[in-house]
Amino acid sequence: MNDTQKQLLTEPIPMGNLKGFFRYFRNDMLSGFMVFLIALPLCLGISQASGFPPLAGIFTAIVGALVAPILSNSELTIKGPAAGLIVILLGCIEAFGGDGAGNGWSAADQTAYRCTIAVCVAAGALQIMFGVFRAGILGEFFPIAAVHGMLAAIGVIIISKQIPEALGVSAKGGPLELLQKIPQFVAEANPAIALIGVLSVAIMFIWPQFGSRFKIAKMIPAPVVVLAVAIPIGLYDDLLHSHPYAFLNNKYELGEKFLVAMPEGVFGIFKEFATPDFTALTKPFAWKWVMMFFIIGSLESILSAKAVDLLDPWKRKTNMDRDTIAVGTGNLLAGLIGGLPMISEIVRSKANIDSGARTRFAEMWHGLLLLACVGLIPFYIHLIPLAALAGMLIYTGFRLAHPKEFVNVYKIGKEQLLIFVSTLIAVLATDLLIGIAIGIGLKFMIHLSNGVPLKSLFKPQITSEDIDGQTVRLNIGDSAIFSNWIPLKRQIEQMGLFEGKSVELDMSRTRLVDHSVMEKLHDLEQEFLTHQLRLSIKGLDSHVSATDHYLSAKHRTLASIRRLTLITEPGVENEIRQRLLTLGGTGYTAIPCSGMGKHDLNEGSGTAEPRVRIEIIGTRNVIDNILSYLSSEVIPKHYVTACIESVDVLRADQGELGFVFER
Repeated sequence: MNDTQKQLLTEPIPMGNLKGFFRYFRNDMLSGFMVFLIALPLCLGISQASGFPPLAGIFTAIVGALVAPILSNSELTIKGPAAGLIVILLGCIEAFGGDGAGNGWSAADQTAYRCTIAVCVAAGALQIMFGVFRAGILGEFFPIAAVHGMLAAIGVIIISKQIPEALGVSAKGGPLELLQKIPQFVAEANPAIALIGVLSVAIMFIWPQFGSRFKIAKMIPAPVVVLAVAIPIGLYDDLLHSHPYAFLNNKYELGEKFLVAMPEGVFGIFKEFATPDFTALTKPFAWKWVMMFFIIGSLESILSAKAVDLLDPWKRKTNMDRDTIAVGTGNLLAGLIGGLPMISEIVRSKANIDSGARTRFAEMWHGLLLLACVGLIPFYIHLIPLAALAGMLIYTGFRLAHPKEFVNVYKIGKEQLLIFVSTLIAVLATDLLIGIAIGIGLKFMIHLSNGVPLKSLFKPQITSEDIDGQTVRLNIGDSAIFSNWIPLKRQIEQMGLFEGKSVELDMSRTRLVDHSVMEKLHDLEQEFLTHQLRLSIKGLDSHVSATDHYLSAKHRTLASIRRLTLITEPGVENEIRQRLLTLGGTGYTAIPCSGMGKHDLNEGSGTAEPRVRIEIIGTRNVIDNILSYLSSEVIPKHYVTACIESVDVLRADQGELGFVFER
């Protein structure tokens, strides 16, 4: 633990009130400045990639910075446009007949833009209602593997769309088509623009490595370094003026179309405001896009806010309903002036934490700095090459679809990898809603094939009992899976956190606990600890994990043990019974019988002797102990025949006793 972490642990919990504003002014102002440096190019790049005017992303960040600190209790999240919504935004623009700002701003583009921001306003209104009716917890319904698959697909789509932009090539088409054309894009690349794009990508990947070694490099965000390199190259190439140039006997064009478009004059930003065309909402297909923004935006925002809570040094908890209302209000207001939709954005939020923010006023400062920058010095923003912004977004897309994501999912379980990859491919082949629906449907099929009853798909079987007045036990039956997690979580919170009691979850009778529930229970354990309470999970000893990963799915299965069968003299039964408990045995079965040995059979004149058949079921160690005892103390004195076999048995703590399944 370093000195900064020790200081944070001893510092009182910072509060985002008037007193906190003055007390933490320096911390929040400095952090807001660092986030501003990161947000400026990212907001411009996300806008450009989404088919919106570049300033639309800045509008969103400013509105979020002014609205969220008032409506949300989240102290460290930064609200703003997110790369994860690029795919929906561009798809909506194209659905309304535009092709975005990247290929020139036409009347059709303007019409599609105004229709799209009307869709964003409608989605914002739905988010407000979503939060007012305390439905924020619905964001926890989606299975984690499907969500990660969707985000990875978004990353692939971003990369496919931005590679041509980074190379100075115009291109249209779906993500799979664009990926196939990468060799063609490289062959047709504009060398001067490609140099900026390639250097920008390289800096985004390499600069963090310097940050881990040199303190000064850690203090300068990679996007700032990209701008410091790209802008001078753009000036050297005179991108402010249209002109041809030759390279390797080929001719290329350079000009302002490769730079960020900005309004002229101080406060020209206000000329860029646009109003929604609400007649778009009369078209039935528009509501598909409303639901996309509503579902995907809300889900991303809630997941990001939960992640930031885990990173918060003081472990302050965000009210997800309030935060959803704040995001919805921000989206409604941003849409009314032409902005992109916003979410609680994880990258900028983490930068906010790393820069030492204490309260929500850090977000306010970052928004005010953005306003001052685009309002007072728009010319300098105009100098930013679009290829540099594309390079930043390629890096962002790569992080969403990082190969480690595939490895991490595989470590949790093969079925999780199947859901992850299926969702990714489905999104690339169709769209986000259909893709994640396919991922969820596949998850249901896997659960049903694993024996989950239909009756417990959405409603967990729960009984409760008070243990000692301070702890309550919840007995979970049938299944604990992603689709019944919400009522399960409500029960745990109601009987635990709300009552100030610790909770013991008994899952010995639960057939399946899936990965989503295992991960969410792990997060809930941390929340209980912050309230000086304990959430413990019992009864999983008889379950088999899908992999060695501690968060993998747990399946209740038959216990694999041994059965020892003895044929011996009747008097030996009493001797064995007296020693059985000390040897680890828990019981036996004896059946009187009779029999003859080989010698008697050969003579043909012997009579069957009375015998007893004794069966003992136990673990390997118990059976080994009994065999040692028989070899040393019983066999030297008595006739004994022993047989050992492996069997599968339903144990008593699994709901039944006495069912043995032969292998």
